[in-house]
Amino acid sequence: MLGKTSLLLCLLLLGLALGIESESERKVKKEQKGKEPPRNKARSAGAGAGGGDGGVGGVGGGGSSNSMASTARVKAKSGPGQNKGQAKRPGSDKVARSQKKAAGPRNDAGCTAIGGICQRNTYVCQGRYLKEKCVGTPGRQCCMPAGGWDVFCAGHHHNRVRACDGFGCGAFNSVRNGARFKGVDIVCDDYGKINAPFTGTLGGPVGRREADGIQFDGVKLSNSVHCVKIFHIRPHRYTGPISQGETLGYLLPLQERLSGITSHLELQMCDQSDPTAFI
Repeated sequence: MLGKTSLLLCLLLLGLALGIESESERKVKKEQKGKEPPRNKARSAGAGAGGGDGGVGGVGGGGSSNSMASTARVKAKSGPGQNKGQAKRPGSDKVARSQKKAAGPRNDAGCTAIGGICQRNTYVCQGRYLKEKCVGTPGRQCCMPAGGWDVFCAGHHHNRVRACDGFGCGAFNSVRNGARFKGVDIVCDDYGKINAPFTGTLGGPVGRREADGIQFDGVKLSNSVHCVKIFHIRPHRYTGPISQGETLGYLLPLQERLSGITSHLELQMCDQSDPTAFI
C-alpha cells in the first residue's frame, strides 16, 4: 500500500513539473513574438495568409508582395525629381529659332564683295540699302551705290522715263487705274532691241494683268544684288545666264493696241522698291 502511494505521488510531481516547464516555454515564446520587428510581422502575416490558401496560394502571395515592393522602388527612382532636368521648358524651341534667325551674317563680306559699304541706314546712301548683308544691329545695312546699269533700249543714249500722256504717267508711284504704280516706264521703240541692264540670270517668264483685262508678259532677271521684272518685251530665251549689254529680246508693239501711247517697257523691282536711282 505504501509503495502504491509513493508511486502515485511521484507521478503527480512529474506532471506538475512538466506543466510548469510548458508554461514557462509559452511565456518565453510570447515575449520573443512581442519583440519581433514590424517588417517581419508583415512578412509573417503575408506568409500566413498564403499558407492558409494552400501551397500555391502561399507562393502567389509572396510573389505579389515582392512585385509591389519592386514597383514602389522603381517609382521612387523615376520620381518627379529625376525627370525635372530632362523635361523641355515651354517655348524653348521658339527661343532657339529666334536666336538662330537673329544671328545674321558673321562679317561684312557679303556687302563688300558686291561693291557695297556697311553703315547705319540713317546715313545718306547714293543708291539703295540691302538688308542682311552686314554684321551687327538691324540698323546697320549695306549701301549699294547707284549707277552701273546699262541702257535698256538699243539706239538710245540713256534710260528716259516715260512722261505723262493720254494713257497715264510712267514715273514710280504715279496713279494708274486708281492705284499706285510700283514700277517705272522706260521709253523705247516698237520692235526695238532690249539689252540686259546688268549681268545676271534669267529666272523665267512673268506676267501681270491690268484691271481692264490687258495681259503684260515679260521676264525676270536677277543676281546677288538686284532682281527686276521687265514687261512688254519678247525675250529670246527665258532662262540661263546673261551678260550686261547682251541682247535680251525686243519690245512688243504697244501702238497696235493702244494708239497714241508712248512706246515703252515696264521695269519693276522684285521687292517693289523704286528703281529710279539705277536707271
